[in-house]
Amino acid sequence: MKKEDTVKLISAEGFEFVIDKNAAMVSQTIRNMLTSPGSFSETQHGVVRFPEISTPILEKICQYFYWSLQFASGKETEFYIEPELTLELMMAANYLHT
Repeated sequence: MKKEDTVKLISAEGFEFVIDKNAAMVSQTIRNMLTSPGSFSETQHGVVRFPEISTPILEKICQYFYWSLQFASGKETEFYIEPELTLELMMAANYLHT
């Protein structure tokens, strides 16, 4: 996979998730950050920092992006969310418009 086909998402603790750009585009917020006209850092470098999203939550969000792509292609599977992550995950999902 080429570098321009990936996006690096960085959690509050500095953990880096390198994911497929198509998966990241599931989020309207990330899509806007990466495709906005102008010379924004996210657009130029393909790196998005989330200082308010913890590593476990960002990991679950990345899993959801890939699950969403599979679901959209017709593969129906369940997406399990641990109860202890629910509230923080809902807040992050709201911010990311996913």
